[in-house]
Amino acid sequence: MNHLKFNNPVIKGFYPDPSICKVGDTYYLACSSFQFFPGVPLFESKDLINWEPIGHALTRPSQIMLEKVNSSGGVFAPTIRHNNGRFYMTTTNDTTRQNFIVWTDDIYGEWSEPIFIEQGGIDPDLYFEGDRVFFMSNGSDEDGRGVILQCEIDIATGNMLTPSHPLWKGTGGRYLESPHMYKINDWYYLMAAEGGTEFGHMITYARSKLLHGPFEAYPHNPVLTNRNLGGYEIQAIGHGDLIQDGEGNWWIFHLGFRQIGQWIPFHHLGREVFLAPVTFHEDGWFTAGHDGTTRREFETDRIGEHVVQQEKKLYTFGNTKRDLEWVYLRHPRLENYKLQEDQLTLTGTAVTLDQADTPTFLAIRQREFNAVITSVVALSGSGEAGITLYMDESHHYDLAIRKRNDQLEAVLRLNIGDIKHVQSVVAIEADQAAKLRIESSPVQYSFSIEVNGQTIPLGTAQTKYLSSEVAGGFTGVVIGLYAVGEDTVADFTKFACEYL
Repeated sequence: MNHLKFNNPVIKGFYPDPSICKVGDTYYLACSSFQFFPGVPLFESKDLINWEPIGHALTRPSQIMLEKVNSSGGVFAPTIRHNNGRFYMTTTNDTTRQNFIVWTDDIYGEWSEPIFIEQGGIDPDLYFEGDRVFFMSNGSDEDGRGVILQCEIDIATGNMLTPSHPLWKGTGGRYLESPHMYKINDWYYLMAAEGGTEFGHMITYARSKLLHGPFEAYPHNPVLTNRNLGGYEIQAIGHGDLIQDGEGNWWIFHLGFRQIGQWIPFHHLGREVFLAPVTFHEDGWFTAGHDGTTRREFETDRIGEHVVQQEKKLYTFGNTKRDLEWVYLRHPRLENYKLQEDQLTLTGTAVTLDQADTPTFLAIRQREFNAVITSVVALSGSGEAGITLYMDESHHYDLAIRKRNDQLEAVLRLNIGDIKHVQSVVAIEADQAAKLRIESSPVQYSFSIEVNGQTIPLGTAQTKYLSSEVAGGFTGVVIGLYAVGEDTVADFTKFACEYL
């Protein structure tokens, strides 16, 4: 049989905390979204390698409170499951400290209003067995040590039918989280993440013959981690979910990130979706990846030779859909947005990018290190509009045009923590459309503006200052088109993000 090579990540850019289920011959995957809206992006695939966005689970403000939530607050890790013809998604609003479930009978349509669960913690999981439903999340025991908790719930109301029961305390790594329960053959497997979602991240698991334990840890934990691959591009492997394909093979989908250089341990594209093969052995234990690690490339005979890994290189207004690939900050005022085939018109407000609020802002995730991002911007009013490389309200690089005393000027502003620095300002002719251009490499962004056929450089900035290692938090850089100013209207045309 021919071997297929596939490359990781299989979903690129800021799509953390993947969870997966299978219905018929189709796989469905959900990711976390934090302060961005709509919440919990959804994907589908026929082959585990190529994934298409199909929507979001949280599309209405009534489903999720995001009003002025801090960056990296809001929607934490989801679990997606399918049972008796119905999809269920459970997640945490970490800002309100509430776990909840939404459901749908049509994954391409709307999901239900939230059903809240009293058990606390984060990273909730659902396990169905017959007519019973069990809910798991992380928590603490009486000594303050991390533990996975389980209760039985009424799936229709969210009511707890049993008290929370401690299942497993992990292997001793910090931040025990991401529980997922599976019944495979005669064993219950409980998989989790430990070590924190940084360079020490790892996937561990335990098993039991009984649903409520006691659970015995896999003797060679962690089953999957890159924590000892110093200098390797892919790091922070953890937070996994198992899936069996149509041929009976097992796989694990999990998060990881790509650091910007071999000896430059920073990442700014966010945590992404990775895939590794899983092998069950005669003794009932399973192993994963390449000697317990996830590699950039896997060669396998488990995927049909007809499968070709597709890679989209160009993103424009015309070949993307606003409700699938573009996101807002928190709950948008939709009357301020008008997107046509090749034009986006934004109406500004007084809210700026520096506030934990809802500026006029529409963004798409940065998916690769090497890119060229361009858009023509025409401005009316006294405010500003442009392209922002946005990590959070304290860490973003803004390339914009603005009005100052009836003079139009281009500006490059670097926002790094408490430092708000205007790198350069260039006057341009009033009432003139300008083409903004950003060139991205793993370690640097370069900014310029094109007017009258002339390219004017405005400066450079290092990518690492937009990384999670500097900014903190759990998100990644998004490419935002924005407008600020109550009398400001901006037309964006010929937007393109081309990956090299």
